[in-house]
Amino acid sequence: MKLLQLATAALLPFTALAAKKASTDRFATYNSKQLSNAGPVKLDDKAYNELTKTPRDYSVAVLLTALEARFGCNLCNEFQPDWELLAKQWTKGDKKGEGRLVFGTLDFTDGKATFQSLMLQTAPVLLLFPPTTGPNAKPDNIPHRFDFSSGTNTAEPIHAFLTRHLPSIPHPPFTRPINYLRIALITTALIGGITFLTVAAPFILPIIQNRNLWAAISLIAVLLFTSGHMFNHIRKVPYVGGDGKGQISYFAGGFQNQFGLETQIVAAMYGILSFATISLALKVPRMTDARNQQIAVFVWGAVILGMYSFLLSVFRIKNGGYPFWLPPF
Repeated sequence: MKLLQLATAALLPFTALAAKKASTDRFATYNSKQLSNAGPVKLDDKAYNELTKTPRDYSVAVLLTALEARFGCNLCNEFQPDWELLAKQWTKGDKKGEGRLVFGTLDFTDGKATFQSLMLQTAPVLLLFPPTTGPNAKPDNIPHRFDFSSGTNTAEPIHAFLTRHLPSIPHPPFTRPINYLRIALITTALIGGITFLTVAAPFILPIIQNRNLWAAISLIAVLLFTSGHMFNHIRKVPYVGGDGKGQISYFAGGFQNQFGLETQIVAAMYGILSFATISLALKVPRMTDARNQQIAVFVWGAVILGMYSFLLSVFRIKNGGYPFWLPPF
């Protein structure tokens, strides 16, 4: 019995050495793959289990994702290019493997068993497995998990996550490549815009400097917002309502209620009143025929009287206690 115990104790260093050699061989194999791929290693269930099994003297960052269109994972497809770029730059910056970090990607179609064993219901999921042997070892083999719930789809937060959880290894910087196509498009658009403005300026400037145009735009804006247009958008009011008798009600009682059609009617009344007032102030005095001028004064005066009368009747619907009125309404 003692002989067996002595033999077992004598073999333990050789067993540990063999396990360490196997772990080192695994890292060398997968590190050469990510160097040749210039990015993360594509995994399946078998490769995932082999890469993450213990003992392990290296770290593993695995992105569990679902890239096929049938899964409808937009975040997976948005983040994948940044993940590959991060893995490429990190591996390129640590060609000698001093940080002993392996990047891997496990798609759902290749790793259904792994997804089921981890009880994952969503994707993407990033797991960082720290080493279980060596100076920075964590023997419990519990991976760190990055939270994608905030909608992160860029590599910068992942780089910070790896740096935070692996403080004692080299951290190659992450820099985005210059987007020459975007620069060319912006430059072309600016040159085209400047050329267009230069050529079209003689035709556009008279329109922009037209006082009547800006007066019309200002008047439309004033009528639109004083009639309650923003109230409708904020409160999501109905277009019309019922009066309780089977008929349609166009005006809602009270100052805290309003219908969509009511806003349009009020805006139209304000528009008619504005047009009539402008005509009386600007157009009628320029008329050369005295008789036609007198007729225009009576016509526009009647229009203003009728509109104000109708406006007061609407105001009495909104405020039932309002005592004043103006004929004919």
